[in-house]
Amino acid sequence: MNLDLLIIVPVLIASVVVHEVAHAWQARREGDDTADKLGRITLNPLPHLDLWGSIIVPLVLASQGGVLFGWAKPVPVVPANFRNHPWSDIRVSLAGIVSNLGLAVLCTLAGALIAASYGLLGEGIGGVLLSAARYGLFINLLLAFFNLLPIPPLDGSHVVAHLLPPDLSIRYQKLGRFGIPILFLLVFLAPSALEFVLAPVFWLSGMADQFMRIWF
Repeated sequence: MNLDLLIIVPVLIASVVVHEVAHAWQARREGDDTADKLGRITLNPLPHLDLWGSIIVPLVLASQGGVLFGWAKPVPVVPANFRNHPWSDIRVSLAGIVSNLGLAVLCTLAGALIAASYGLLGEGIGGVLLSAARYGLFINLLLAFFNLLPIPPLDGSHVVAHLLPPDLSIRYQKLGRFGIPILFLLVFLAPSALEFVLAPVFWLSGMADQFMRIWF
């Protein structure tokens, strides 16, 4: 296993764990403690990991130089427990995206600090830490914008569902049964289309990388 994989996989796991914890934490704030009772408000990765989504798929994609992609076990949510439906559901859905954007900002600032301290850290430690910050930035931007796609069951679909008329919303949400196959088709059969949709990820990561380089 090369050094990049040793960096990418832990960073991806940490990012998807924070994403799910954010959902669970916001759900508790909105009145639903289902995830809390199941021990999902924890940064311990074990309750969150999905064998395929958190380990196997990311390793395969990373080893083949493909698009970084992965997921954790979805947080169980009972919308009937929410105090302010549908706004509670929207806030819970967007909490994961907000957490990833926050992590992307933290990775950018950490990268700048590492760049400024590169001479003290040395090429070995400094290079590994800087790679971790850059991967963290890209992975979290990817998770945030990917989850904005209006494909059930991704987070963005919850917002779209509440904007649709009730009958159409029900039919739209039922597409969630086919959501994962659709996503796999996009990732493996139409990567160029996915790259176009996720263009903001590449633009923002490029801008953040330029900011880090200022501090060298």
